[in-house]
Amino acid sequence: MDTPGSQWRTPPPELAAEAARRPGGWVYEIDGELVDDPNGYVPPEAIRGGWKVDDTGRATGEYVPNDKHGPVQDDFSALTEPGHWLGWLGDDPGRTLRDSIELTLAQQVKGANVEWLKFVETPEFVTGGKPVPDDPDRLQLVRTGLAVQFALCVVQPAGRFKRAGQRDILTGVFSLAIVAMDEPQARERSWLDLGATMEQIGPLLETRVVELEQTT
Repeated sequence: MDTPGSQWRTPPPELAAEAARRPGGWVYEIDGELVDDPNGYVPPEAIRGGWKVDDTGRATGEYVPNDKHGPVQDDFSALTEPGHWLGWLGDDPGRTLRDSIELTLAQQVKGANVEWLKFVETPEFVTGGKPVPDDPDRLQLVRTGLAVQFALCVVQPAGRFKRAGQRDILTGVFSLAIVAMDEPQARERSWLDLGATMEQIGPLLETRVVELEQTT
């Protein structure tokens, strides 16, 4: 039975090996204008469509175009889906974190510009508070932190090994901690762990918050 919206197109021969690894699944046509390395992170918008693979591992002619194919957009939904309170990041938490990540990259590579950024996994959160003196049923936030997995495309300026406008897709975990929020001057620190995963960085979040709290 055809998949709704499917067409019939002959799959290119170079997809045969990939199809053999995915019996009963799909192989995808990637837009090379949006992604240089199809083996790395591929945003949904960079997929032109996919061919269905039969149970023997052969790509059939059944092709389903991707109606989301087009310019890659920011996506902060994974940050807010858990419903965790993020008021400490302002009215637009996703934009606040994006700006922080872009600033950090620009400090490492002068002139680097983030073209798009996506949060791709549910974040880890650490929060701590103390009772409000006049209302013990309420808590005042005094420390907080988060770690979130991201994928982004950075456009770097021309250099010795870079052509003008070259795009690189980077993945990693961005962490942010703020302590002494009940004092006149809160302390803040961020970490950009390129190539890391939430499995590696998530367990470190509480330690990072505590260590920041212990600094003076």
